[in-house]
Amino acid sequence: MSQTLGFIGVGVMGEPMCRHLAEKSGARVLACDRDAEPLRRLAPAGVQSAGIAEIARDAEIIFLSLPSGEVVEQVVLGANGLLPKLRAGQTLVDLSTSPHETAIKLSEALRGAGVDFADAPVMRTRAAAQAGTLAVPVGADGPTFAKIEPLISCFATDVMHAGPVGCGQVVKILNNMVVYETVLALAEARAVAVRVGMDPERLFNAFATGSADSFALRNQGFKAILPQQFPEKAFPVTYARKDLLYAVRLAQQVGVDATGAKNLIASFDQAIEAGYGEMYAPAISLVFEGATASGGQR
Repeated sequence: MSQTLGFIGVGVMGEPMCRHLAEKSGARVLACDRDAEPLRRLAPAGVQSAGIAEIARDAEIIFLSLPSGEVVEQVVLGANGLLPKLRAGQTLVDLSTSPHETAIKLSEALRGAGVDFADAPVMRTRAAAQAGTLAVPVGADGPTFAKIEPLISCFATDVMHAGPVGCGQVVKILNNMVVYETVLALAEARAVAVRVGMDPERLFNAFATGSADSFALRNQGFKAILPQQFPEKAFPVTYARKDLLYAVRLAQQVGVDATGAKNLIASFDQAIEAGYGEMYAPAISLVFEGATASGGQR
């Protein structure tokens, strides 16, 4: 491909995605971030550091990987944001997890400038981002999806057209709702088993052979909740809470009382209050185990 791509936000997930794009797409890649360190690490892969204005000027397709929908709105629509710098024919792809209504708002604003938009939030873990094996549901019209799918496939093994703009975010926030409601159940189950004197490893092994088996059990369960290890610089409690707030808000907008998600947010709140907010999100388990934040495990 003889094109220039832009990438704004090269944090925990953005950095490996940007690297895969640079190494596999054949395109020139310009990247921007407040932190210079990941940009230095990306330089050997051919990624060039650039400002937002330069990216808006030179890139045909621009990817965003930012912490929240609020930050996405600021970067695109805020003072000194992208929108007035863009031109007709460009494409903006939001890889962040943003509210459904943010995707609709951005699409409408960009359409007026002749800019195509897709919401393509990424699913799976940091390890999957590093391996290039993410799953990405995309909300976009057909021609936009066809244009960006080969690029997303540089860092994802499962790229699906979820529907029109907004549907990618619907998939992502409801996926996280389901996963972390399961994580909450696993945290409660471990705490109960330990208090009655059962080995929690035997409990989880039994789950894995029965109908309680799940992705959450095999990843967050066995790797974090069972050993009570919740590293920082992973997907933290604060980020998971943000995604669940988006899910509850979407449910409220369509008249669904998402009681399970509300209970989960209450557990996230307890974990943050106890000092676990920057730990890997399954650290809600510590609320039930009675561990201390300083150790991060029991």
